[in-house]
Amino acid sequence: MANISHQGKFIEQAEALILANISNEQFGVSELAGLMNMSRSNLLRKIKKQTQLSASQFIREVRLKKGMTLLEETELTVSEISYQVGFSNNSYFIKCFRDYYGYSPGEARKKIGEQTELIQEDNQTAEAIEVTKKGFFLQYRAQIILVFASVLTLVTFLFFQKETPNSGIEDVYFRKSIAVLPFKNMSSDSNNLYFVNGLMESTLNNLQKIGDLRVISRTSVEKYRNTDKTISEIAEELNVNYLIEGSGQRVDNQVLLNIQLIDASNDTPIWAEQYNHKTEDIFSLQNVVAKKITEAIKATVTPAELQQIDKKPTENLLAYDYYLKGLDRLQEETKEGLEAAIILFEKAIDQDPEFALAYSDIAIAYYYLDLNQAEKKHNDIINNNADKALLYDAKSAKSLIAKALYYINVNEYRLAVPHLEKALEYNPNSSSVVQILADLYSRAIPDTGKYLQYALKGLQLDIETNDSISKSYMYLALSNAFVQNGFTNEAKKYIDLSLDNNPENNYAPYLKVFIQYAQHQNIERATNALENEWKKDTTRLDIMQEVAKFYYFQEKYDRAFYYYDKFVKIKESNGLSMYPQENLKIGLVYDKMGLHESAEDFYKAYAEYCKNDQSIYQPASLAMKYLHEENPNLAIEQLKLFATKNNYQYWVLLFIEEDPLMKTLKSHPEYHEVIQKIRDRFWENHNELKKSLKDKNLL
Repeated sequence: MANISHQGKFIEQAEALILANISNEQFGVSELAGLMNMSRSNLLRKIKKQTQLSASQFIREVRLKKGMTLLEETELTVSEISYQVGFSNNSYFIKCFRDYYGYSPGEARKKIGEQTELIQEDNQTAEAIEVTKKGFFLQYRAQIILVFASVLTLVTFLFFQKETPNSGIEDVYFRKSIAVLPFKNMSSDSNNLYFVNGLMESTLNNLQKIGDLRVISRTSVEKYRNTDKTISEIAEELNVNYLIEGSGQRVDNQVLLNIQLIDASNDTPIWAEQYNHKTEDIFSLQNVVAKKITEAIKATVTPAELQQIDKKPTENLLAYDYYLKGLDRLQEETKEGLEAAIILFEKAIDQDPEFALAYSDIAIAYYYLDLNQAEKKHNDIINNNADKALLYDAKSAKSLIAKALYYINVNEYRLAVPHLEKALEYNPNSSSVVQILADLYSRAIPDTGKYLQYALKGLQLDIETNDSISKSYMYLALSNAFVQNGFTNEAKKYIDLSLDNNPENNYAPYLKVFIQYAQHQNIERATNALENEWKKDTTRLDIMQEVAKFYYFQEKYDRAFYYYDKFVKIKESNGLSMYPQENLKIGLVYDKMGLHESAEDFYKAYAEYCKNDQSIYQPASLAMKYLHEENPNLAIEQLKLFATKNNYQYWVLLFIEEDPLMKTLKSHPEYHEVIQKIRDRFWENHNELKKSLKDKNLL
């Protein structure tokens, strides 16, 4: 977004008027035009000419800059600041703030507090450590976006409940597609916004349970909360047939809800209703609305889906109120927000000890508190709350997801899969589950074929509902899935699309280096390209260890040590558990540099990794261990076993013979035969997958 720094009296006057009305969420383009005695069209044209921004973008930027000032100069919470600068929805403020500054408000406050301390440290070390001190979820995204250590999709698609349809890999385009736009808070008390958001959320969630509908996620529609775009423009961007608009307010024990269903093709309401109910009737009101909408658009609702819609989350209204407040805090994307959400969910359970959704969200919040930590502190809490959620509602997708996350947290990945598959049965619109499965098959339960299938499925379900930045990351993941399976041309196509949608995507150039290596297999050029990528951001531990590995392959051990040593020190000083499969290479490099005691520690860690590895790669890892121990016959036996496995990554073929340890095995009489078997097995799987994808119209 362009910088709107002072560009003349006109802009100064406009900024002053916006700041004078900064807390008024209704203050928009029309209001600004009126105060400046200009027509709306003239205002739009003049702002565009002087700032290269639309008028709504200009107003938003002024609000965001004021938000940053308040973060720097006050002790107000993020939630309080969001309201003070005219954002009625806290999560939307956080999203816009991140889009503009590149990090969340919580991360900004941490940066402000840490700035003095950081400049006293060694610059390069400080930069590297900073990646582990950044905001809770930015750290996660920065270190783990790709398969090399990726669970980004859990944050993007689970934490924010980004859910769109899923009724089978082959059948993902729906005639009946619908988006529920953010409801407007008509209450005089802005603190009631969380309740109005809850009305919108419940309408959305009920519709998402219907397999005959494609329902756009809340995060995808949130950007339209204060938009100037027409219904037709919104529908075209979201690729939907229908839109739902609503407004609500709560006064004492009464709830007033205005809602209308709009046919996007002609911008015509086809159903509208005003409801005035007592608060205790809120659940029946939500269910009636969902049924009326499905009737109006003639969507097919199965008896099982109807049963899910009719299900009340709780009979206790105070418990539900605490729960809605907890959801609002959960979406702040910070450690502080997670901890506050947990307290509110616990208060909900105090009111209703059988509140399944509250138990499941406590489990999910604790999972994120443990995220990427070497020591998992909350396994028992996650498990106990997930079990209680399942006890009180075994047919809730969120209960099943909570239990799956427990298994992921304790590295029992295969036990997570049946829970995720069951969750898809109860919520056929849950692309979050599709993305979790894609991630598991990319890194935790390696199966390149399933990874690619789920990545393709997620793309077809979600891509039209995302902004360019989200699309960029989805294309990135798909490109990665393609290249892992040996589809280098397709990988190149999608990595280019990733960069086209977001040239600032920091991970696409990184993956593009590997794709180019897969195409040309020039290791020196790839090493230089990786090193250049690392120089752009020396906090990138993922690139750091890859550069070291490429130098190791070339037996340039001094250069490999330079990067491995940085990587190890940062990882250890911050208690990170990353890339245990690289410990043998690190040990060998340390040995070459005369650091024999440290090398022994890495060898022991690698042996422990091999012992605990339950993936298809364990025989290959053991083969390298035996080669280091100078036992080539045992290494050959393990490679023979690996040659019987299915769906391993293309990188195995590209790098297995580059490892200096493997070069010591080349004189073995069975070496070339076993390497050829590994290659043949890969291409057999590749061809089978290619045929399967074509049969399902995915390729």
